[in-house]
Amino acid sequence: MNVAFIPVRGGSKSIPLKNIKEFAGKPLVYWTLQAAVECEDIDKIVVATDSDRIKDIVLAFGFSKVNVIGRGSETATDVATTESAMLEFAEKYEFDNIVLIQATSPLLTAKDITNGIEALSHSDSVLSVVRQKRFLWEQDDYAKPLNYDYMSRPRRQDFHGFLVENGAFYMTSREALLRTKCRISGNIKAVEMSEESYIEIDEKEDWVIAETLLRRRNRKHKRMKKVKMFLTDCDGTLTDGSMYYTADGDAMKRFHTYDGVGLRLLKECGIIIGIVTSEESEIVRKRGEKLGMDEILIGIQDKVKAVKKLCEKYGIESEEVAYMGDDWNDAALLKEVGMAVCPANAIPEIQEMAMYVTKCSGGNGAVREAAEYLLTQI
Repeated sequence: MNVAFIPVRGGSKSIPLKNIKEFAGKPLVYWTLQAAVECEDIDKIVVATDSDRIKDIVLAFGFSKVNVIGRGSETATDVATTESAMLEFAEKYEFDNIVLIQATSPLLTAKDITNGIEALSHSDSVLSVVRQKRFLWEQDDYAKPLNYDYMSRPRRQDFHGFLVENGAFYMTSREALLRTKCRISGNIKAVEMSEESYIEIDEKEDWVIAETLLRRRNRKHKRMKKVKMFLTDCDGTLTDGSMYYTADGDAMKRFHTYDGVGLRLLKECGIIIGIVTSEESEIVRKRGEKLGMDEILIGIQDKVKAVKKLCEKYGIESEEVAYMGDDWNDAALLKEVGMAVCPANAIPEIQEMAMYVTKCSGGNGAVREAAEYLLTQI
């Protein structure tokens, strides 16, 4: 039997009650528990805590495989080792293998744990690591490199790098733990996790970085509801962002026929379509009318507020809205909606937010591509 063991103390000096402090919308401990619950190779999950408050919060999650047990006061002090908590558990309960999971590693996934258990079947112990491509030095009287030859500096892509513990998990057998009093022993295998999982939450600065990384990952893997409304910006999505002027100073914009077809396909499927742009432009209004847009919102400075009003008007939730944007003024709305989309020419920060990035650039069929993608999700 494989048991996931998650020790969580009520006391924390750097971040008070950090294990149950809200992190990306959930108590911190929720994220590692979720990873363990979703791993089919874990038979039982045990949370060991000295805090009734933590116990109540963990049980309120309703995870069927999770059990909460008490933790002796001597194993929950600032100076107590994690091994002391593991041994306290191992001496009282029967199991085959123990998977120590740190609650301060919320970027852990079920796949990471599965990879670890697979490695354990061919070794005595396993630990999680991240590959780092950094040049290490040490200094006594003078500095000297530890892992490369500075006279022949390798390119990053050719540099093998080195492995660093990220503290996410450690695995070993109950027998080995009781015999050695250590979380790892014997023949040890290292299992690599994603580079972003290098962050462990020990200080407030770590918290901010890790939360940003998890929110970004969750946006990309968010399970969207059925889209009932598709909205798009104009410049950079329906156009290539260029501005055209005649000799008389009249402004012109270039639109692509393909995008009109894509929007029509959405409307035929009962999806509300519209433009939401901060620009004051009669050209945009006329284009929206020609395309049969249900909503044409121009000169909008607060796009989030405007779209919330649209949701109220049509009786839908923001999670049922897809929005396509390409620049900073679209960021707030992209975070709010259920499906964030951007064209290939969007700024990098917007591409990071998007759940789907088209292969086409704005003004060159990107909206058509986004529409066809959405139709495959219905």
